[in-house]
Amino acid sequence: MRNVLSSVGVLMISVALLVGCSETDKPSDSASTAEQTSAPEPTAAEIEVAEAEEIAPLVVEIMAHVSLRSDRRLMVEGESNLPDETLVQIIVEREISSVRWRERTRIEGGVFAAGPFGPGSGLPDGGYIVQVEVSEGSVQPEVVQARIGHEGQHLAGELVNQSRHGLGQVATYSRRFLVGSEPRQTRDQVEVLESPGR
Repeated sequence: MRNVLSSVGVLMISVALLVGCSETDKPSDSASTAEQTSAPEPTAAEIEVAEAEEIAPLVVEIMAHVSLRSDRRLMVEGESNLPDETLVQIIVEREISSVRWRERTRIEGGVFAAGPFGPGSGLPDGGYIVQVEVSEGSVQPEVVQARIGHEGQHLAGELVNQSRHGLGQVATYSRRFLVGSEPRQTRDQVEVLESPGR
């Protein structure tokens, strides 16, 4: 009886080993087959590089014009070669106090407009800076992202720099001007805006 149990035990162990060895061979065959079928597919990085090569860089051009209304509040209008629907933020900052007024708008037909900026009582005389900031690529509409890239990687030119938040490239235009009825003494190139009707 012991011999029969020993023989049965040895037989069961042998079968288990054979089955175990044959099962480990099968997954490696299927794994190598899977590797062969998935190898020709490009990775996401390769696709992104291929797309980047197809889109030419866009050298960003932005020009802004400021005008003072009769209530001494400021209007900003400008032109750009950025695609229609591009989101931009217009910021007007008073130099002496760093008080800021902001407005978000879109580029339509190569132009944008925003305002009026300033308090209801009108802007006091002094120096101001107007900035036009192109929002990060990730928040732009899909039609804009298709041209400038999800991270603004297709933007180029002297107005383009890295986003403060690390979200890719953005473009910023800045211009200084003076508000007042008397020209100020200044050594830099600056536009002087006088109140209408004076």
